[in-house]
Amino acid sequence: MQQTVAHATGRREGAFQNRRMGTLYLVRHAQASFGSDDYDRLSPLGHRQAQRLGAYWRGQGLAFDTAISGTLRRHRETLQGIAQGLQWQPAPLELPGLNEYDSDALLATVHPEPLPPALTPEDYRYHFRLLREALAQWMAGRAQPAGMPAYPDFVAGIVAALDHVRARCSGNVLMVSSGGPIATVIAQVLRTPPETTIELNLRIRNSAVTEFAFTPKRHMLLTFNTLPHLDAGEFRQWQTYA
Repeated sequence: MQQTVAHATGRREGAFQNRRMGTLYLVRHAQASFGSDDYDRLSPLGHRQAQRLGAYWRGQGLAFDTAISGTLRRHRETLQGIAQGLQWQPAPLELPGLNEYDSDALLATVHPEPLPPALTPEDYRYHFRLLREALAQWMAGRAQPAGMPAYPDFVAGIVAALDHVRARCSGNVLMVSSGGPIATVIAQVLRTPPETTIELNLRIRNSAVTEFAFTPKRHMLLTFNTLPHLDAGEFRQWQTYA
């Protein structure tokens, strides 16, 4: 009888572990320095966006069990700002698979001559038209930008990060990355076609939050591209895309 009870208890505990769920908060980095000599750093507004997100979450009573980011400076600075707002001192895991693609290398596949800095709305629109075309060529395997992985290898790095979360994390997980990897995560979860993945990528706002519930077996999309920390009052003027 004791063995039967113990065996049944073990089955219940195992079933509970199989049902273990967590929430992944996937954040696009705050505003970087688009059009400058060094894009890979936050602008003054970007620092405020990141700190505001952390302060908002602290006001909501949200705490995190794990912090993960890419290795780019804008990822690190965004995570630092969020942590400052949260009054939290994380020991983040940095995964290069969460790093953004090289947009300059991509653009060079469709526009070999250097583009001038984007200073006007027309410049921005032209830049992103070219980027859409370059992304489509790369994703289809028809172009290989210099110094970049093939698209399947780019995807593999992102999938490895998702696998890590499912296998090793629980509770609330904060992950800071960029628009390309975030759109790719959604593409993996929802199986979106390349055209949709590109459009998702180019519409993700700075410091925006995309949430997934996760179990050891899968991720499930809860929200996409939200700005709860910038939705009201003076903070609406802080909403940016680049």
